[in-house]
Amino acid sequence: MTPRQWLPLIALVICVFIVNMSEFVPIGLLTDIATDFSISESSAGLLISMYAWAVAILSLPIMLALRKMEFRRMLLMCIALFAFFQILSGLSNSYWMLMVSRIGVAVAHSIFWSIATPLAVRIVPAHLQKLAISAVATGTSVAMIAGLPLGRIIGLALGWRMTFVVIAVVSIVALILLVIVFPRLENPGTFTLKKLPSLFKNKVLVGIYVMLAIYVTGYYTGYSYIEPFLYQVAGFSDNMVTVALTVFGIAGIVGSVLFTKFYDRTRFRFMMMALLGSAVCLLLLNPSAVTLLTVMAVCAFWGLFATSFNVTFQNETLRVSPSDASAISMSLFSGIFNVGIAMGSIIGGWVTDGPGVGNIGYIGAVFVLTAAVICAAYVIRRMKERERIGTESPM
Repeated sequence: MTPRQWLPLIALVICVFIVNMSEFVPIGLLTDIATDFSISESSAGLLISMYAWAVAILSLPIMLALRKMEFRRMLLMCIALFAFFQILSGLSNSYWMLMVSRIGVAVAHSIFWSIATPLAVRIVPAHLQKLAISAVATGTSVAMIAGLPLGRIIGLALGWRMTFVVIAVVSIVALILLVIVFPRLENPGTFTLKKLPSLFKNKVLVGIYVMLAIYVTGYYTGYSYIEPFLYQVAGFSDNMVTVALTVFGIAGIVGSVLFTKFYDRTRFRFMMMALLGSAVCLLLLNPSAVTLLTVMAVCAFWGLFATSFNVTFQNETLRVSPSDASAISMSLFSGIFNVGIAMGSIIGGWVTDGPGVGNIGYIGAVFVLTAAVICAAYVIRRMKERERIGTESPM
């Protein structure tokens, strides 16, 4: 690929960065938002769960409604909508106004994450498709490295509202870049509502979706309340909380690089490593709080395993989906992922208000270990059966 051919992928990764930064920002500013509106941290956490529920509910219906829209036009519309509601978030003078603006952002998110990975693999040659998926994951990790801490720094210095204003400005710049460099991509538009039941006859896909919901619930039981955990249990300062979140994101890039280099050779072991590694990190979250170094180590490995999981099962979802259903399959992936985020943030809130924020890792690990059992006992077995049948079929 020439430098010019890389530009559409770079522009898409910039959009991944800002969309993820927007999603993660409330996690890093949870305490400030709660203080500003005189609400509890668990009430502020509803901004995360309601956003996630909106994405979960809207992803599939929106993609079915837009199934015939040309992809470039859809992407531009999505980022323009995203920028508008970020501005509204920055102008919010009440908790409910912020909630409404976040739901508006969630609409744009629903569209974006249904098409981001399918578009990434379409704008590169076939032999670079895993690199494209890894690039999308890297955009997510960079949002954790630079986006979430940067949003937190802006929020601490200028007020949390300015964080959303800055995201709006960057998203407008990204929109201009997309207008210039992103190619027209026809949408076959052949997948209809009548074909939807066929996706649920795909045993591998259904297994991935069930495991995904359980895994993400456990992951976000811990991650949604990582900021108050680092404050209250680990005793971190404002600066050290920012450093810990940065370490998490840097490790995520390592996870995406490992996926690119090793996934094809160690596919099923890689899947289990991502799941079991995440579970171990959640179990060690509270015990690690005795020293700064041990907490940082747990955050680093957690970020690595979380990103490894994400790129692995996005790749597997695209692998087993019909060619005309990739955006629909990914809309279901995104919707189910966000069901997990919503459930995780709710459960994390219950744990924080009840047994205490120090227990979020233990509760989250129960869900992640359950997902690991489902992956080993059902998903991987179905994948092997599917591949054996495909190998045995006559040419």
